[in-house]
Amino acid sequence: MSRLAIRRALIGVYDKTGLGGLATALVEAGVEIVSTGGTARRLQELGIEVTPVEAVTGFPETLDGRVKTLHPAVHAGILADRRRSEHVAALADLGIAAFDLVVVNLYPFRETVASGVSSEECVEQIDIGGPAMLRAAAKNHASVAVVVDPGRYGEVLTAVTAGGFALAERQALAADAFRHTASYDIAVASWMGNVLAPDASGFPNWAAGSWERQAVLRYGENPHQSAALYRHRRPGLAHADQLHGKDMSYNNYVDCDAALRAAFDHADPCVAIIKHANPCGIALGADVAEAHRKAHACDPASAFGGVIAVNREVDLALAQQVAEIFTEVVVAPGFSDQALTVLSEKKNVRLLRMPPADAPAPMETRAISGGLLMQTVDRLDAPGDDPATWTLACGPAAGEMVMADLVFAWRAVRAVKSNAILLADDRATVGIGMGQVNRVDSARLAVSRAGERSAGSVAASDAFFPFADGLTELASAGVRAVVAPGGSVRDAEVIQAAAAAGITMYLTRTRHFLH
Repeated sequence: MSRLAIRRALIGVYDKTGLGGLATALVEAGVEIVSTGGTARRLQELGIEVTPVEAVTGFPETLDGRVKTLHPAVHAGILADRRRSEHVAALADLGIAAFDLVVVNLYPFRETVASGVSSEECVEQIDIGGPAMLRAAAKNHASVAVVVDPGRYGEVLTAVTAGGFALAERQALAADAFRHTASYDIAVASWMGNVLAPDASGFPNWAAGSWERQAVLRYGENPHQSAALYRHRRPGLAHADQLHGKDMSYNNYVDCDAALRAAFDHADPCVAIIKHANPCGIALGADVAEAHRKAHACDPASAFGGVIAVNREVDLALAQQVAEIFTEVVVAPGFSDQALTVLSEKKNVRLLRMPPADAPAPMETRAISGGLLMQTVDRLDAPGDDPATWTLACGPAAGEMVMADLVFAWRAVRAVKSNAILLADDRATVGIGMGQVNRVDSARLAVSRAGERSAGSVAASDAFFPFADGLTELASAGVRAVVAPGGSVRDAEVIQAAAAAGITMYLTRTRHFLH
């Protein structure tokens, strides 16, 4: 039973895209169509010959459509394994005809929830008969072909003329069907656990997700590792349109994700340049070209071969600047036609256009051995992220320009791997110390990278200074103001060191570790 001729089809679809063309071609090929509810009515309106499912079951659609296909005359016709003589005989004894093809897609549960309707209306959109038919047909793929995607209707028509789907094709279709029902069940179970019956902890008792493979990548983090990109339903980097350049690599995606975190935390035009998931420079400007010049000036050596994220459309001026520097990826909400023309002349640069922002995910996860960790996403929305809540620990209150730099530095340091110290001037980074195992080394690294630019700059620390030594390093370099969470048992020593150096110091009481 490699190829099975298609003589009888059961069709029940919510998404009626391509339905008329499919059904017309099936009828012209001599296929009997049995259909349900609204699908049958649509086919009748189109003048296509169809057998309503109630004519097969001898039982009317009831309970406002909740019961249509849950009947032995339907499910026996789907589940009969025609390789087994006893199943064929049972169908004959019961007077039930087998189905060769099942075409079903489900009520749009996620879309219903997203529309904001009541819980009762969401419950009504939980499909029962559809998943049952899909699972039955997918289980019995030895005897039945199952199709869930209107995009595959062309394959159905090809198979009809070829004498049916081959076994390998039916197996692939069955896998698609089970993926479809699994994703659907995850959506329903997640909604029930998070909305209908939430746990008091704020975290679900059960967590699951589904992702579709988008691409197989050349290799992973290193050449000996294999890798692939999977895409979730929520729009994000994995959904970005690649407008130009070579295929994205695993490391490109990791760096782009870090770059978006760095650039999209700011309301004004911002450019972030990232290397190995850490910023080489972040800056704000009157326009994106100015922001890029300032960001690049922070660490030109490290910016070579980096990833650039822009929180505005890339214009001609910025494109001309970027074209002069070897860059792996530019990711932005859009590119002007002129910018695209200029950058497309560089064969090695990859250009990504981000999709429109969706509601941000409230939770994030990290895989660990044997499980995963879940936490609310760290955003700049804690009370201490509002400068109006900061406490002036010592020194004169910052003037307008110094405060603007402190606010920028505090928002930017969130994008730096801990332990993080960031120096800024004119709303641009001038030195970044990242990823050190103690804070004093991060301070030394930031100062060494800034060089003479340390003098007169401001500093942000992603967590408290455990000792005064880190603060002393900044003071010795000429840093004029510091913003940090505070909270150390030695806060008094740190504040005393800042006061002795004449430094203005603000405490936020909010920490932004990034590991």
